[in-house]
Amino acid sequence: MPVFSLLKKVNFRIPIKYHLIFWGSYFCLNFIRWGSYFDDYWYSLKSNLVEFPLHIILVYFTLYFLVPKFILTKKFPLFFIFFTTSLAILYITRTAFNYFLVTKNIWPEAEGSQDAFQFNHILAVTLGEIYVVAFVAAIKLTVEWIYQKQKAENLKKLQLRTELDFLKSQIQPHFFFNTLNNLYALTLEKSDIAPSVVLRLSDIMQYVLYEVKEPQIALSTEIKYIQNYIDLEEMRHGNNLKIKIKIQGDISGVMLPPLLFLPFIENCFKHGIRGNNKLKIKIGFKIIENKKLIFTTENNFLETETETKHGIGNRNVKRRLELLFQNSFELKSKIKNGNYKVKMILPINQDH
Repeated sequence: MPVFSLLKKVNFRIPIKYHLIFWGSYFCLNFIRWGSYFDDYWYSLKSNLVEFPLHIILVYFTLYFLVPKFILTKKFPLFFIFFTTSLAILYITRTAFNYFLVTKNIWPEAEGSQDAFQFNHILAVTLGEIYVVAFVAAIKLTVEWIYQKQKAENLKKLQLRTELDFLKSQIQPHFFFNTLNNLYALTLEKSDIAPSVVLRLSDIMQYVLYEVKEPQIALSTEIKYIQNYIDLEEMRHGNNLKIKIKIQGDISGVMLPPLLFLPFIENCFKHGIRGNNKLKIKIGFKIIENKKLIFTTENNFLETETETKHGIGNRNVKRRLELLFQNSFELKSKIKNGNYKVKMILPINQDH
C-alpha cells in the first residue's frame, strides 16, 4: 500500500505526553552527543535550545499540514514548493539565531572557517532538517500502522462475534418451535405427560435464555441440556424410541461454545425412521488426552432421505464451527448399513 494511502486511512492522534517524552529524549540525546563531540556541553545546550524549537515547528507543519493537504490529495508539486520554502525560511532563521545567540562560527564541525549562505552549509543544514522530518515521520507512521492493525483486528473480532451471536440466535427459535409443536400435539391428545413436558421446556428455556450468553460453558452443562431435550422426545415417542448416550473420559472442566451439538441430535429425531419401526439413536462424547472431543451421532433412517434433507450439511452449524475453530475441527458424515453417522472432532479447553 502506498504511504499516502496508508496515511489517508489514519484517524489517530498520539497522546501529547508521548510527544513530550519523544522530544525530551531526542533533545537529551542530541545535547550529550554534540557536547561530547565538541567537548563543550554549554555550547551544545545553547545550540540545541535554539535549533530544537525550529525542528519541532518544521516537523509538525510538514506532518500535520503539508502531508494531509498536499500528499494525501496527490498535489505533489505544491508540496515540494511549500516544503522547499519552509526549509529556506528555517535555514535563514536558524542561521541568524545561531549567529546572534550562540556563536559567530555558525558551522564549527566543518574544517576551516566556513561562512553562512554557502552551498555546503545550506546543503548540510537542509539535509539535517530533512533527516529530522523523515525520522519523526517514520516513527509516526509505525505507531499509527500498529494502531490501525490493532483496530482492524478488534473490528474483525467484533464482526466474528456478531456473526456468531446471530447464528446462535437462529438455533434457539428453531428448537422452541419444534418443542412447542410437540407440546401442542400432546395437549390435543390430552396426554398426562404434557405437564412434564412444560417443566422440561422451562428448564431448557432458562438454559437458552440465560446460560448460553457466555462464550463458553461446561460440557457437563451442555450434556444436561441435551438430556432434557432427549427426555422431551422420549415422552413424545414412548416405546418407539431406543436411545443410547455414551460418555468416555473425564468431561469435568471441559469448556466449549454452547449449542454446538443440538442441531445434529435434532436431525436424528427429525429424519429418523418413523411408523411401526423403532427410532434407534446413539450419541457419543469421547475425550482424547484432554485435548480433543469426539462427538458422534448415529440413527437409522429412510434410504430415500438425502444428506441435504437430513440436515447434516447445515450451513448454519458449519459456519459457526468455521468461525470458532477455523481449520482445527473435523466434521464428517456418511451412510452405512441403513444408518446415518456423524463424527465431529473439536479442540477443547481453548479460548474462542
